[in-house]
Amino acid sequence: MEHKLSQVIEAVLLSASRPIDVQEIERVFPEDEKPTREEIRQALQDIEEQCKDRGVELKKVSSGYRLQVRQTLSSYVAKLWEERPQRFSKATLETLALIAYRQPITRGEIEEIRGVTIGTQLMRGLMERGWVKIVGQRDVPGRPSLYSTTKEFLDYFGLQHLRELPELPDLPDLQSLDMELPLEADNSSTDKEEMPVQSLN
Repeated sequence: MEHKLSQVIEAVLLSASRPIDVQEIERVFPEDEKPTREEIRQALQDIEEQCKDRGVELKKVSSGYRLQVRQTLSSYVAKLWEERPQRFSKATLETLALIAYRQPITRGEIEEIRGVTIGTQLMRGLMERGWVKIVGQRDVPGRPSLYSTTKEFLDYFGLQHLRELPELPDLPDLQSLDMELPLEADNSSTDKEEMPVQSLN
């Protein structure tokens, strides 16, 4: 092969705007140069090892592999961006956390736990970002939609599986999860939109 396998894979990962899996890496090679999947996995391990003392790391997420800036260095890289990253609203964080930990879950069940109604724009925003999807309907009157998280949700937060989420007792208070993330403003789904849920009792 003209170039080392690890060099080709590193170039592919750097040029990609999303995680790439082993099958996709395999497809970039001509038939007469195609490595085995085991060779690709070994090359990925080599890249991971080579990155140990570098500013970037190889990260395996739900959809595949990606090269990314080390989390410990993110504060330096952030200074290159002119605009301050938008923040999650408290409503968005709480809703996303409930879907992640209680999925599949209905909108009504989320509202019951949170004690406030959820703005339509909030749910639509989570779905438009690709983090939440409808996976069915609850078999009760009205057949409300059931919501679950997606692979894109796992990819964004650097997870391979939902079991990598922190244990619930270790979660900080939702009020403190005001994380800065590069999202568009969530103007239509702020807490001001929400109203207390009326008890039916």
